[in-house]
Amino acid sequence: MRRSLVALPPVREYVAHNAMEGSMRRTPAPGPRGVLEVDWPFFGEICRALALRVARDYQPEIVLGVAKAGVIPGVVVASILQSEFSSMTVTRMAEGAAPVLVTGPPPTIRGRRVLVVDETCDTGSTMKLALNEVRALQPAEVRTAVSFKTGDYAPDYHAFETESFIVLPWDREIVQGGELVIRPEYAGRL
Repeated sequence: MRRSLVALPPVREYVAHNAMEGSMRRTPAPGPRGVLEVDWPFFGEICRALALRVARDYQPEIVLGVAKAGVIPGVVVASILQSEFSSMTVTRMAEGAAPVLVTGPPPTIRGRRVLVVDETCDTGSTMKLALNEVRALQPAEVRTAVSFKTGDYAPDYHAFETESFIVLPWDREIVQGGELVIRPEYAGRL
């Protein structure tokens, strides 16, 4: 079965679809930054939308997910596009700290078309660091994609644009004392 349109399940916020540009954007609520809780079905639709946008004009040979959060959409997009998947790790040692490379991209990207995927992109500092490392290995071409565009940095592709704080389904709860609990950093926002 061939699908060209992606229907998104209801979200707690108003979502507009711009048919001319094919971009989804949440109309921000006035006041402080809101919260967008992403459930698994919505995440799946976001990945399908992202893969369709990429497939319109680019066929990566390898999708490179930026760990941790970018690995999950990266592997889903790679599967939909029938591309190879690999990952690299970029992290922040503390809130607001500059991103640091932990594990670089694989040397197998040399001379190949690469799509670098992360979950969100605000200032672009993580994506810029990842791009520098990828370009050092001389791929034939490299483009960027994120599930959620949350700031001024403009990746080549994004599925959803919002100014809200995003709570991802795999990030919402953690194990403490042998039980699942709401992540402490999120408790005040939910």
